Amino acid sequence: MEESQRQKKIASVLQRDLAEVLQNSATQGGMRGILISVSKVKVTVDLSVAKVYVSVFPNNKAAEILEGITSNAPLIKHELAQRTKHQLRRMPQLEFFIDDSLEYIDKIEQSLKGKDNPIANPDLLDKRKKS
Repeated sequence: MEESQRQKKIASVLQRDLAEVLQNSATQGGMRGILISVSKVKVTVDLSVAKVYVSVFPNNKAAEILEGITSNAPLIKHELAQRTKHQLRRMPQLEFFIDDSLEYIDKIEQSLKGKDNPIANPDLLDKRKKS
């Protein structure tokens, strides 16, 4: 089912404000040199849950950053609610996930350049689930 205009609008508002909140908390938390971006936000039909896909650079810090974000989810939700209080009545529950699409694309490009051959070694490219 396709997203409604309302879902798309809420997702874009959340994406913009979440990117600012996460980047500000990263720089204030002493994590200089780490880039956190919100690549996608998907809101459920009833607007109660927002799935947030976060991209972290460098990739080796992604799991650590995601753990920190999920442990501070109530604080992030509160900060986001303060920013969007004139646009949203209720703040959706936030679920955070790592967006590994850039890493996946990089693996495909390496394979196309001939460095690794996924036909000879099918374990090189992980199986991806559709979400």
